[in-house]
Amino acid sequence: MEKEKNYEIKKIKARELYSSFEKILCPALGNKFVHFTSEGFNHLVYRGAGKERDQRVQIMKFELLGKAKQILEISTTYQEYEESLRYIKIQRHGKYVCENAMFQMWGFVAIINKFRVKVVVKKVGNGKIEFYSVIPAWITKHYRDIKLIETSKGNLETEDDHETLKNIANGDAL
Repeated sequence: MEKEKNYEIKKIKARELYSSFEKILCPALGNKFVHFTSEGFNHLVYRGAGKERDQRVQIMKFELLGKAKQILEISTTYQEYEESLRYIKIQRHGKYVCENAMFQMWGFVAIINKFRVKVVVKKVGNGKIEFYSVIPAWITKHYRDIKLIETSKGNLETEDDHETLKNIANGDAL
Protein backbone atom coordinates (compact mmCIF):
# COMPACT_ATOMS: atom_id res chain seq x y z
CA MET A 1 0.00 0.00 0.00
CA GLU A 2 2.81 2.42 0.94
CA LYS A 3 4.65 1.49 -2.24
CA GLU A 4 1.59 2.27 -4.40
CA LYS A 5 1.05 5.62 -2.66
CA ASN A 6 4.73 6.52 -3.17
CA TYR A 7 4.42 5.58 -6.86
CA GLU A 8 1.31 7.75 -7.32
CA ILE A 9 3.06 10.75 -5.71
CA LYS A 10 6.09 10.31 -7.98
CA LYS A 11 3.85 9.97 -11.03
CA ILE A 12 1.96 13.18 -10.19
CA LYS A 13 5.21 15.11 -9.64
CA ALA A 14 6.65 13.73 -12.88
CA ARG A 15 3.52 14.76 -14.80
CA GLU A 16 3.77 18.28 -13.35
CA LEU A 17 7.45 18.53 -14.29
CA TYR A 18 6.79 17.12 -17.76
CA SER A 19 3.93 19.58 -18.34
CA SER A 20 6.19 22.47 -17.37
CA PHE A 21 8.54 21.70 -20.29
CA GLU A 22 5.93 22.29 -23.07
CA LYS A 23 8.53 22.79 -25.80
CA ILE A 24 12.26 23.40 -25.75
CA LEU A 25 14.74 24.61 -28.34
CA CYS A 26 17.18 21.90 -29.44
CA PRO A 27 20.47 23.09 -31.03
CA ALA A 28 21.27 19.61 -32.39
CA LEU A 29 18.14 19.67 -34.55
CA GLY A 30 18.88 23.03 -36.17
CA ASN A 31 17.34 25.05 -33.32
CA LYS A 32 13.94 23.46 -33.83
CA PHE A 33 11.53 22.93 -30.97
CA VAL A 34 11.01 19.55 -29.30
CA HIS A 35 7.44 19.34 -27.98
CA PHE A 36 6.57 17.43 -24.82
CA THR A 37 3.18 15.95 -25.68
CA SER A 38 0.87 13.67 -23.74
CA GLU A 39 1.93 10.83 -26.05
CA GLY A 40 5.51 11.16 -24.76
CA PHE A 41 4.42 10.97 -21.13
CA ASN A 42 2.15 8.02 -21.90
CA HIS A 43 5.13 6.22 -23.42
CA LEU A 44 6.94 6.56 -20.09
CA VAL A 45 4.03 4.80 -18.38
CA TYR A 46 2.91 2.30 -21.04
CA ARG A 47 4.73 -0.05 -23.42
CA GLY A 48 1.81 -0.13 -25.80
CA ALA A 49 -1.97 -0.07 -25.78
CA GLY A 50 -3.03 -1.03 -22.26
CA LYS A 51 0.35 -2.58 -21.33
CA GLU A 52 1.63 -0.66 -18.32
CA ARG A 53 5.36 -0.72 -17.60
CA ASP A 54 6.68 -2.06 -14.30
CA GLN A 55 6.34 0.69 -11.69
CA ARG A 56 10.06 0.62 -10.90
CA VAL A 57 10.84 1.28 -14.57
CA GLN A 58 8.32 4.12 -14.67
CA ILE A 59 9.84 5.73 -11.57
CA MET A 60 13.32 5.45 -13.09
CA LYS A 61 12.08 7.18 -16.25
CA PHE A 62 10.30 9.86 -14.20
CA GLU A 63 13.53 10.59 -12.33
CA LEU A 64 15.45 10.99 -15.60
CA LEU A 65 13.08 13.64 -17.03
CA GLY A 66 15.13 16.59 -15.77
CA LYS A 67 18.26 15.12 -17.34
CA ALA A 68 16.37 14.52 -20.60
CA LYS A 69 15.41 18.17 -20.84
CA GLN A 70 18.96 19.24 -20.06
CA ILE A 71 20.40 16.93 -22.75
CA LEU A 72 18.03 18.25 -25.41
CA GLU A 73 18.77 21.88 -24.47
CA ILE A 74 22.56 21.62 -24.56
CA SER A 75 23.32 18.91 -27.14
CA THR A 76 24.78 20.16 -30.38
CA THR A 77 24.81 16.72 -32.03
CA TYR A 78 22.73 13.58 -31.94
CA GLN A 79 24.32 10.15 -31.78
CA GLU A 80 21.66 8.05 -33.51
CA TYR A 81 19.24 8.60 -36.36
CA GLU A 82 16.70 6.29 -37.96
CA GLU A 83 14.38 7.01 -40.82
CA SER A 84 11.75 4.70 -42.26
CA LEU A 85 8.51 4.71 -44.16
CA ARG A 86 5.72 3.25 -42.03
CA TYR A 87 2.08 2.51 -42.56
CA ILE A 88 0.53 4.26 -39.58
CA LYS A 89 -2.68 5.81 -38.34
CA ILE A 90 -2.62 9.60 -38.55
CA GLN A 91 -5.24 12.26 -38.00
CA ARG A 92 -6.53 14.11 -41.08
CA HIS A 93 -9.33 16.66 -40.75
CA GLY A 94 -10.45 15.23 -37.41
CA LYS A 95 -10.50 11.61 -38.59
CA TYR A 96 -7.90 8.88 -38.28
CA VAL A 97 -6.74 7.33 -41.53
CA CYS A 98 -3.98 4.84 -42.32
CA GLU A 99 -1.31 5.89 -44.77
CA ASN A 100 2.41 5.75 -45.38
CA ALA A 101 4.39 8.40 -43.54
CA MET A 102 8.06 9.15 -42.99
CA PHE A 103 9.01 8.19 -39.44
CA GLN A 104 12.18 9.83 -38.07
CA MET A 105 13.81 9.19 -34.70
CA TRP A 106 16.86 10.82 -33.12
CA GLY A 107 18.82 9.46 -30.16
CA PHE A 108 20.80 11.73 -27.85
CA VAL A 109 23.25 10.02 -25.52
CA ALA A 110 25.04 11.92 -22.77
CA ILE A 111 26.65 11.38 -19.40
CA ILE A 112 25.20 13.67 -16.75
CA ASN A 113 26.31 13.34 -13.12
CA LYS A 114 27.85 9.91 -13.85
CA PHE A 115 24.65 8.60 -15.46
CA ARG A 116 24.65 7.68 -19.13
CA VAL A 117 21.23 8.71 -20.38
CA LYS A 118 19.60 8.28 -23.77
CA VAL A 119 16.81 10.57 -24.93
CA VAL A 120 14.73 9.71 -27.99
CA VAL A 121 12.67 12.18 -30.03
CA LYS A 122 10.55 11.48 -33.07
CA LYS A 123 8.81 13.11 -35.98
CA VAL A 124 6.01 11.52 -37.99
CA GLY A 125 5.39 12.85 -41.49
CA ASN A 126 5.22 16.65 -41.53
CA GLY A 127 4.33 16.77 -37.84
CA LYS A 128 6.23 18.40 -35.04
CA ILE A 129 9.30 16.92 -33.35
CA GLU A 130 8.17 15.26 -30.11
CA PHE A 131 9.85 13.83 -27.04
CA TYR A 132 9.42 10.05 -27.13
CA SER A 133 11.41 8.44 -24.30
CA VAL A 134 14.27 8.59 -21.82
CA ILE A 135 16.25 5.58 -20.61
CA PRO A 136 19.47 4.85 -18.76
CA ALA A 137 21.79 3.78 -21.56
CA TRP A 138 24.24 1.47 -19.83
CA ILE A 139 22.90 -1.86 -21.02
CA THR A 140 21.77 -2.56 -24.54
CA LYS A 141 20.45 -5.36 -26.69
CA HIS A 142 20.90 -3.73 -30.10
CA TYR A 143 24.07 -4.09 -32.12
CA ARG A 144 24.14 -0.41 -33.08
CA ASP A 145 24.05 0.56 -29.40
CA ILE A 146 26.81 -1.93 -28.50
CA LYS A 147 28.96 -0.48 -31.26
CA LEU A 148 28.27 3.03 -29.96
CA ILE A 149 29.29 2.07 -26.41
CA GLU A 150 32.47 0.38 -27.61
CA THR A 151 33.51 3.39 -29.70
CA SER A 152 32.42 6.04 -27.20
CA LYS A 153 35.16 8.09 -25.65
CA GLY A 154 35.12 8.43 -21.90
CA ASN A 155 36.81 7.19 -18.80
CA LEU A 156 34.87 4.42 -17.06
CA GLU A 157 37.94 3.16 -15.23
CA THR A 158 37.38 4.96 -11.93
CA GLU A 159 35.77 2.97 -9.13
CA ASP A 160 32.87 5.39 -8.81
CA ASP A 161 31.86 4.87 -12.44
CA HIS A 162 32.00 1.09 -12.10
CA GLU A 163 29.82 1.31 -8.99
CA THR A 164 27.36 3.51 -10.85
CA LEU A 165 27.28 1.04 -13.72
CA LYS A 166 26.55 -1.85 -11.33
CA ASN A 167 23.80 0.12 -9.60
CA ILE A 168 22.11 1.03 -12.88
CA ALA A 169 22.25 -2.59 -14.04
CA ASN A 170 20.66 -3.71 -10.78
CA GLY A 171 18.04 -1.00 -10.86
CA ASP A 172 19.24 0.54 -7.59
CA ALA A 173 20.45 3.90 -8.88
CA LEU A 174 18.67 7.21 -8.81
